[in-house]
Amino acid sequence: MSQAPPPYPSDQKGGAPPPAYGPPPAGYGPPPGGQPGYGPPPAQYGYGQPGPYPPGQYPPTGQPAQPGYYPQNQQATTVVVAQPTIAVVQQYRESPVHTRCPYCQAEVMTGTHYETGTFTWVICLILALVGCWIGCCLIPFCVDGCKDVIHTCPNCRQQVARWSRM
Repeated sequence: MSQAPPPYPSDQKGGAPPPAYGPPPAGYGPPPGGQPGYGPPPAQYGYGQPGPYPPGQYPPTGQPAQPGYYPQNQQATTVVVAQPTIAVVQQYRESPVHTRCPYCQAEVMTGTHYETGTFTWVICLILALVGCWIGCCLIPFCVDGCKDVIHTCPNCRQQVARWSRM
């Protein structure tokens, strides 16, 4: 570590190309294993280690098998993993929803319309208590944002769901 590191290309003023990195200096030997960048596998894994049996042959029945060797008479077992099914809950809100109709079993985009619900009446009573007597307390009955949303099937015209605001 007695030498300074080479300068960065941005530090050079003459526009010369940066130094090319080549083989290691003469004081360094080749990496272990002989192949550049790779060494031999650790001995604990048993790669390339000769076993007590020639390749392709297995120990006789009754003898313990060495790691990496399997006796011929063992049956392969199949493990079946059951995945839990996840039910998707539909969010019935103001916009139409793509769903399966429980009545006609068709894949449909629900139709929506509005009906007076509890929230509409509560807003009407609050406006009446505040002092909006002459017709102003009836405004919630004209605003779709105060009403409940009814989802219907366009095929069989049955009510699929109702979204109540309250």
